[in-house]
Amino acid sequence: MTSATWAERSPTPSDAGDLLEVEGLYVTFTTPEGVVRAVNGLDLTVAEGEMLAILGESGSGKSVTMQALLGLVPSPPGTVTSRRLRFGDQELSEATPRAFRRVRAREIGMVFQDAPSSLDPGRTVGSQIAEVLRVHEGLGRREARLRAVELMDRVRIPSSAKRAKDYPHQFSGGMCQRIMIAIAIALQPRLLIADEPTTALDVTVQAQIMDLVQELRKDLGMAVVLITHDVDLAAENADRVLVMYAGSVMESGPMAEIHGRPMNPYTRGLLASVPSAPSTDGRMRPIPGSPPVLSKLPDGCTFAPRCEYVEDRCWEVHPALEPIGPARSSACHVITGDSDV
Repeated sequence: MTSATWAERSPTPSDAGDLLEVEGLYVTFTTPEGVVRAVNGLDLTVAEGEMLAILGESGSGKSVTMQALLGLVPSPPGTVTSRRLRFGDQELSEATPRAFRRVRAREIGMVFQDAPSSLDPGRTVGSQIAEVLRVHEGLGRREARLRAVELMDRVRIPSSAKRAKDYPHQFSGGMCQRIMIAIAIALQPRLLIADEPTTALDVTVQAQIMDLVQELRKDLGMAVVLITHDVDLAAENADRVLVMYAGSVMESGPMAEIHGRPMNPYTRGLLASVPSAPSTDGRMRPIPGSPPVLSKLPDGCTFAPRCEYVEDRCWEVHPALEPIGPARSSACHVITGDSDV
């Protein structure tokens, strides 16, 4: 694996089309308490080479959305439907399970939040990276081992040839996450999904992991979907953001614009709860109340019980996601693109 190989693809969001396009995604789960509506009619696009952040509180539907797109929602109890699911030039909503698995295996990499528990404790890290190359590229044992060491070098694990023989418990949480990234990029995917990749890591290690992801994104020309509840992490790294709440998109658009001037009350609440946000005076103001029970969603706006701008109509009709300016959308009856509320 040479440096030239790693630099073959270099599209950027400004000069490339959409790599992923999703329309009308619904995910439900049948439970003894009723039908849980985890994702409700979500639309999203991811351009070649861009980083899209999906931002929201725990339980907002961020991770379930990506699991649905990867075909990882268990059925039963889960049910996934969509009007459209296109990846590159392939329409996956009509693909056979085998074709879907092939795309998922070769063109989409996944990094989970709890790296130590995602690795097999009974196998060396080198063998776990090599297995991906043996299964999907047909490499022999020796070549796969050499490539595994190269990948460990690429994610900056010191003494990679020696450490490839070590087991997961011999690595720190940050190093385990680097190993997971090495596995995820082994086949040079076009899209990397990073699900809370810096959870439980200290601030310095978080920055190192995100710097690594950004570097790989540039070198491989891959797009990244960053799933996070961390407003600062999204603001520092993402090009665009989808803000999710109770399974629906509340606001979307360029990260810098939304971070600087949020329009949706829920987005405003998220930013106000972060001391470093430009809209605060340095004090945290948590959003009052709790998210709704997903098996008992109201007819109106799901955020209405927690919203300081709530009006009578908010209790009756769920707001649609509407354009509020160039490349920006929000789902709110009260605040619009021209509103100074």
